[in-house]
Amino acid sequence: MHRTPAGCAQVSGTHCRRPGRRPDRAGRGTPAARGAGEACPGAVLRARDAPGAAAAPPRPAPSRPVLLPPARPSPATSRPCAPRTLPAEAPASAPLAAMAQHFSLAACDVVGFDLDHTLCRYNLPESAPLIYNCFAQFLVKERGYHKELLTVTPEDWDFCCKGLALDLEDGTFIKLADDGTVLRASHGTKMMTPEALAEAYGKKEWKHFVSDTGMPCRSGKYYFYDNYFDLPGALLCARVVDSLTKHNSGQKTFDFWKDIVAGIQHNFKMSAFKENCGLYFPEIKRDPGRYLHSCPESVRKWLRQLKNAGKILLLITSSHSDYCRLLCEYILGNDFADLFDIVITNALKPGFFSHLPSQRPFWTLKNDEEQEVLPSLDKPGWYSQGNAVQLYELLKKMTGKPEPKVVYFGDSMHSDVFPARHYSNWETVLILEELRGQEGGNPEESEPLEKKGKFEEPKAKPLNTLSKKWGSFFIDSISGLENTGDSLVYTWSSKRINTYSTIAIPSIEAIAELPLDYKFTRFSSSNSKTAGYYPLVH
Repeated sequence: MHRTPAGCAQVSGTHCRRPGRRPDRAGRGTPAARGAGEACPGAVLRARDAPGAAAAPPRPAPSRPVLLPPARPSPATSRPCAPRTLPAEAPASAPLAAMAQHFSLAACDVVGFDLDHTLCRYNLPESAPLIYNCFAQFLVKERGYHKELLTVTPEDWDFCCKGLALDLEDGTFIKLADDGTVLRASHGTKMMTPEALAEAYGKKEWKHFVSDTGMPCRSGKYYFYDNYFDLPGALLCARVVDSLTKHNSGQKTFDFWKDIVAGIQHNFKMSAFKENCGLYFPEIKRDPGRYLHSCPESVRKWLRQLKNAGKILLLITSSHSDYCRLLCEYILGNDFADLFDIVITNALKPGFFSHLPSQRPFWTLKNDEEQEVLPSLDKPGWYSQGNAVQLYELLKKMTGKPEPKVVYFGDSMHSDVFPARHYSNWETVLILEELRGQEGGNPEESEPLEKKGKFEEPKAKPLNTLSKKWGSFFIDSISGLENTGDSLVYTWSSKRINTYSTIAIPSIEAIAELPLDYKFTRFSSSNSKTAGYYPLVH
């Protein structure tokens, strides 16, 4: 499992751990060494059976199209950083942006996959309350927070929307436009009025948008929620702000983040899976079918097809080895290891892509425990930690090519797509469940939106892509201009997708029955901003 549902970040030099992972050695837990935070998921006792269990979020509702804005003038994506974009997000994606207009798996030598929410899909209406309760119970029982945190209504889940940022100092959540200005904001779960929004932010860039020169999604000052493991934590943190504000006479500044990190450490010490301790692992082990979706036969067949076509298959996950094994055996079968040439667990992404071999060496494994540091990666196998530099050297030897072409599938912009593109210049496929409403469409019948004389975004489905509180993940209206032609703008999340993703798909299943030489239209400066979504908008 691989993200921090409660929204984990570096706090006072402390790093959060992914399930079953041991602390970094040689002081590699610092933000500078760890890529500004590597996240992990949370969990709790079976949600509906536990005392004070959170109510399950509403089941997905039918999706509906939402208008996309006219394109705003911006630099070509061959220069992935517009002048008003975070400085850290720049150069390495330029070579791919200048390539052909299409992308094909047949042209790739190596196909790599993240595990959680990529190969392994979770049953979100069940996994979200599980994650929420894991941390809520810790805060109430171990840190003395008000027990009201344990009660969640189905309506509360509307707050959860990917693409939000939490200001860790003042407890404010914000939604950014592609130019760094604030589109919507809330203090805790309480949405700010247009008047309050204008007074607090105006038309200026958000204060952290340009000043932070590190990785843009994680900081000691803010946290971006970019995946489904995070979202229950967004709701929890917002309700913590509500609770502290109510019970502490309008508290203005907050220091609860250290307790969130403590909750992660409490539930995910390295031995938790093996010892059956903590709240998350026992529940997943007890009833995996409640929380996990098995890979359909079409996906298993597709993986074998890739293998038979001579592709090298990689599995790179930040989950620890024992949890990875449980997931893969459930979703793919006991012979899952035969599908992959190289399995890398406890990869500590995004550091896997950004760190040098001396900072993040590979480790051997025995009985799912790390054993010895490897000076180099010399042969296929199952390893722990590591780095993309030494992996690529091995791929050169395995393919016999000086520059083998690698594509990597993942669901997190922060952990998967951005670092794989930015540091390794790999092709990247973003798994975006917000597109699941588009599955079943015929891309051959679709034409560019501009030719249709209208602007649309990819159709969306909750949990939660079209929130009543936050609007669409992809686009939004500028406050005060809702009824004008210039009101619709792309979100910062949407901009990052078409800057760092080769293509974006709703699931692996959505492409599993396509021929390997199928030509996907890639995101590029010369295509429409929705061109790289598959199925195409129609």
